[in-house]
Amino acid sequence: MLRGLVHAMAWTLATGAAVTLSWWGVHTVMSGTAYDPPLAVPLAGQPLSSSTHRAQLAQSPPAAPSASPTPSASPSPEPSPAKPSPKASASPRADEKTDEEDQGNVKAYPVSGGRVVFSLGASSAELVSATPAAGWRMQVWKQETWIRVTFTRDGREVSVFCTWHDHPPLVEIVDP
Repeated sequence: MLRGLVHAMAWTLATGAAVTLSWWGVHTVMSGTAYDPPLAVPLAGQPLSSSTHRAQLAQSPPAAPSASPTPSASPSPEPSPAKPSPKASASPRADEKTDEEDQGNVKAYPVSGGRVVFSLGASSAELVSATPAAGWRMQVWKQETWIRVTFTRDGREVSVFCTWHDHPPLVEIVDP
């Protein structure tokens, strides 16, 4: 009887340790990727609420690319959803941002490797989502003044850059 109890306890501890280790490994790999919950974009004419604002994602250093991306292709923006209307209140002071500037202009950029969606503000940008196409792999780099999303497959690489250092956000696509 005691021998069976010892075996059951050993099995329980080993199983608990394996589950904990597995959860920790998956959590570590998935944190900081583009697989965050989707952003709800308000429809035109509806007031903005605090539930539509996203928490800031942790910034991670780049793995391989240089600190200043230099894409050679020109941007090819797609039509975006309707822009939310500003609140009907007194105009803000010059040093204050409006809700519209904080929320940004959400634009999607479909490329051959997948689709990238950015929220473009007056002086910064935020990655809303990045989804690879079937068979493609995706990698995301985020810095204080730029975001890079790269899709790869069979030696082919397609990159979407969004930069905003000393200028409004600019999206450029490199698809050789």
